[in-house]
Amino acid sequence: MDETSPLLGDQPQEGPDLVSPNLRPRHQELIPTPCGPIKPWSELSNRVKLYFCFTIVSLLALLGLTVSSIYKQHMDTDVSDEDNFTVSLIQLVGILFCVYYISRGVLQENRQELVAFVLSVLVVMVRSVVNFSVVGSKGKQEVLVRFVCIVCLGVFHVFCTTLLIKRPNMMAFRVGGALDSLQEQYFLLNLCFSMVTFDLQAQLCLCILIAASDSAMFAPNTIILGVGVVWACLTAAVGAVAVLKEAKVLVWVFMVQNVPQVAFFIYLMYTMVLKWYPDNMYTLEAATITGALISLVIKAVLFWGLVRLVHSFGQGLRERMFAPSK
Repeated sequence: MDETSPLLGDQPQEGPDLVSPNLRPRHQELIPTPCGPIKPWSELSNRVKLYFCFTIVSLLALLGLTVSSIYKQHMDTDVSDEDNFTVSLIQLVGILFCVYYISRGVLQENRQELVAFVLSVLVVMVRSVVNFSVVGSKGKQEVLVRFVCIVCLGVFHVFCTTLLIKRPNMMAFRVGGALDSLQEQYFLLNLCFSMVTFDLQAQLCLCILIAASDSAMFAPNTIILGVGVVWACLTAAVGAVAVLKEAKVLVWVFMVQNVPQVAFFIYLMYTMVLKWYPDNMYTLEAATITGALISLVIKAVLFWGLVRLVHSFGQGLRERMFAPSK
C-alpha cells in the first residue's frame, strides 16, 4: 500500500546541488568590496549608525586640530618642540588609520580593527594627559578645553567600541555558512589582512621616529629611509592582494619582502642601544626600539596566520566573498 504523508507532500525535493537553508551562506545579502564583503547600511541599527557618524565627525575634527598643531610646531624653530612635533605626526598617521579601523570594524564586524581603534584612542588620551601635566600654569589655561574634550570623547569611544566588540559576530557564518573550515579560513583571512594593516602603520610611525631621532641625517640615510617607506607600502599592497585573492605565489613573495625589514629592525635596535648612553637622550630612542619590537611581534603573528591560511586556499571562500549581491 503506497501512502504519502500530507506533511511532506508539499515540500520540494532537494537535488544534490541544493543546500539546506540552514547551511546556505547569506553572502548574497552582503556588499562585495575590494577589502571583502561589508554589511549594507540598512542592516545597521540606529544606535550603531549614530555612533559611527559621530565617530567619523570627531576623528575629522581631531584631524583638523592635529594638522593645525603640526603647522604651528613646524613654524616654531624651538628645538624643545621637536618631540611634540614627532608625536603629532605619529598622531596624524594614527587618526587616518582610525578612520579605516572604525569603518571596517563596524561594516565588517571585524574585532581586530575595533581593538586597534580602542588602542589608538587610548594612546591619544595618554599623550593628552602627559602634555597637560607638563605644561606650565599659563599653558594649561590654553589647552584645558582641548584636554577635557579629548579625554571625555576618548572615554566615550572606548566604552562604545567595547560594547561593539562584545556583540556576537555573525560575519563568518554569513560568508562561510555552517562549514567550520570556511569560518576558520575567514577568521584567518581577516586576521592576516588586519596584521598587514597594523604592520604598515607601525612601519610608517617607525620611519617618523627614525627621522626625528637623527636630525643630522646624511643624504644616503635619507634616501634609504625614503625607499623604506615606499617598500613598506609596496609590501603591504602585495600582502593584501595575496590574502584576498588566495595567491600562493604572492604570499611567498610577501614573506620574502619582509626579510630585509626584519633584518633592518634588528640592526636598528642594535644601533639605538649603542647610541642610547652617549647622547643621554631616552625618549625617541626608547620609542624607536618599542616600535621595532611591536613590528616584530606583528610580523610573527602575521607569518603564523599566513602559514595556516595558505593550506586552506582553494575551498571556495574567495568566490563567496566576492560574489555579486542578488
